[in-house]
Amino acid sequence: MHPLKPLASLPTHEVTNMPPYIGDQDLWADDVALREGVAREGAGWAVEHLADFGSSTGTTENFDKGEQANRHHPELRPYDRHGMRINQVDYHPAYHDLLGHAIERRVPSFAWSHQRAGAHVGHTALTYMMNQVEGGLMCPMAMNYSAIPSLRTTPTIAEAWIPRLLSTEYDPRDIPVTRKTGATMGMFMTEKQGGSDVRANSTKAVAVGAASGPGAEYRLTGHKFFCSAPMCDAFLTLAYCEGGLSCFLVPRWTPDEERNTLMIQRLKDKLGNRSNASSEIELQDTWGVMVGEEGRGIRTIIDMVQYNRFYCASSSSGLMRQALVQALHHTAHRSAFQKRLIDQPLMRNVLADLALEAEAAIAFTLRLGRAIDEAPKDPSAAALARIGTAIAKYWICKRAPAHVGEALECLGGPGYVEESMMPRLYREAPLNSIWEGSGNVMCLDVQRAMTREPAAIPAFIGELEAARGGNAALDRSIDALKDALDDPGDFELRAREVTERMALTLQAALLVRHAPSAVSDAFCASRLGERWSGAYGTLPRGVDFDTIIERAAARD
Repeated sequence: MHPLKPLASLPTHEVTNMPPYIGDQDLWADDVALREGVAREGAGWAVEHLADFGSSTGTTENFDKGEQANRHHPELRPYDRHGMRINQVDYHPAYHDLLGHAIERRVPSFAWSHQRAGAHVGHTALTYMMNQVEGGLMCPMAMNYSAIPSLRTTPTIAEAWIPRLLSTEYDPRDIPVTRKTGATMGMFMTEKQGGSDVRANSTKAVAVGAASGPGAEYRLTGHKFFCSAPMCDAFLTLAYCEGGLSCFLVPRWTPDEERNTLMIQRLKDKLGNRSNASSEIELQDTWGVMVGEEGRGIRTIIDMVQYNRFYCASSSSGLMRQALVQALHHTAHRSAFQKRLIDQPLMRNVLADLALEAEAAIAFTLRLGRAIDEAPKDPSAAALARIGTAIAKYWICKRAPAHVGEALECLGGPGYVEESMMPRLYREAPLNSIWEGSGNVMCLDVQRAMTREPAAIPAFIGELEAARGGNAALDRSIDALKDALDDPGDFELRAREVTERMALTLQAALLVRHAPSAVSDAFCASRLGERWSGAYGTLPRGVDFDTIIERAAARD
């Protein structure tokens, strides 16, 4: 991507058969599946905001800022020039620019600022579009969004913090939050010895005075192994107190406007997500306040985890969409053997297959958004949101790395070069499968939802049955899935297999009901067929490749 026209002639040769710079992208107008899904799932009232966001976000300038923020990594500055401990992280200005762009346009606050049907659907669309530009800023955006339900469990804390988190003003200054125009929220739960098993945590919390319980002051001591976005104004964390494992809000500054003892020990040298700092933090008699009931820390923070998992699915869907856009652009403007790549039969099979995966992913996440919107008043929707989020977090995030890798291969050698942005997308893709619960954890969470929430399976099956009769392969898959769910034997051993089948069948049902027949028939014929291996470019004969590719490549 480059705004200036380069030389097309060099002393030794002319530059030919090279795709032009992709230029500005309209992340809303160019995405038919997104626009249809938003209208279908109840956020048609938000189209003006989403359209403005899509055009203003997908600019060459913003994509270049994403590249700059990744090239110039965050730097830890534990001390100031006088030797005073300040525990700061310095970010490239491009990172702050993108974070400001997202906050000012309500990426983290949209759902909570619009208390109406479709609010979480609109939020999904914003997340999906923003992540296509740069994934590193989505961590603080996710946590600003997901912290709201947990904070609401303790009214005094909610009153002090929620308005700041919902602010549309980005204030990067490291000063007491009472002096700021907006705030960001982080989270650190995991410790070396436990990882996903937070009950193995060893961090301790001791009440400051006689008072204890929700809203009371505590001092925390321990070591947290992963803390992303350590520049945030406050963090939710877990620690053991007398009443058991509890949730605490730990700010960067104490109420006395002293720096809290959040000691950043180091920044992680990560595979991807490089624009976003991830750190290890020591809590050394660190001031905090309890959020939620004492001994109910996991219950208090579980809603935050659930919303973050939903965020992961939306973000991975965005990565797949942008990888597809890059592959379509390159193949539409590159020729081999006297024919454009996009006109080569096998390449068309690959591109169509990538397009099916991307459309199924965004259809699934938007449907979850509607379930989350309806959950407070509809127990069936709440059950679907609960089990569906775990399924989507597992499957969509699991498919993203292979999808981006295949799209990278469509570009050939240029796709392996940093300037193409494909390596950045490729490094980003595995993260969402790890963050907030790896694949095994998610599949076991699906099992947990099935056994503990009686409404989960009926709600899920009801969503599938709404599409029955639309495709014979789907009907067979629904019946086979019912048999698998009725068999309790060795379920933990089969959890990945069953979760995958649930994901594919639900995606197929959504496409059969709402997508053009060319899309749904191809998806069902491939994903629900006996010979499907998961490899891209293996769509069977009879697929309407033209319609699928044209639908995905609206801009070209």
